[in-house]
Amino acid sequence: MDIAQLQKAGLGTYFRPRDLAQLGISHRKLTGLVAEGLVDNLGSGLYRLTQVESTESETIAMVATAIPNAIMCLLTALRFHEIGTQSPHEIWIALDRKARKPTRAPARVRVVRFSGAMLSYGVTRQSVLGVPFRITSPARTVVDCFRYRNKNGLDIALEALEDALRSRAVTVDEIVRAAEVCRAQTVVRSYLEALQV
Repeated sequence: MDIAQLQKAGLGTYFRPRDLAQLGISHRKLTGLVAEGLVDNLGSGLYRLTQVESTESETIAMVATAIPNAIMCLLTALRFHEIGTQSPHEIWIALDRKARKPTRAPARVRVVRFSGAMLSYGVTRQSVLGVPFRITSPARTVVDCFRYRNKNGLDIALEALEDALRSRAVTVDEIVRAAEVCRAQTVVRSYLEALQV
């Protein structure tokens, strides 16, 4: 079995042994793939196909594989949606407020907590390197930057708002609706008015 066959079977660049079990591939075969150099063992039960070209989003794929219930958000979502100029050194994820904080993440992560409607509103499904993950939409990401302005800074929220509107990644109506659902309409509306949009 080679990498093309593994990918055709539905395996992403990063995977766990249970993903192989779903494809009918045994742990013994996984050990053989590692010995052949087709798969790298990254530790903590995380594996990577070796011959897949690296991309900028590789860390997102790695974290999404290790923490499948995470929602990529804030600075990570800004970067993914190409809004603003932020280039975070860690992956920002949101978890349900009742979920345990991951103890063995494969990269540096910053965790924020979402609950209620915030766990689903403006959360989309994407895929990178064959690994599915959830991420906040552009409008939701901009609103979250205002909600978490004490962690990230107001300058990042303002830059995100201006760039998202300028590039037409979002509309004013989408931002207003996201702000209403996320209970941030007062602060967001004041900055929209300041921008005279």
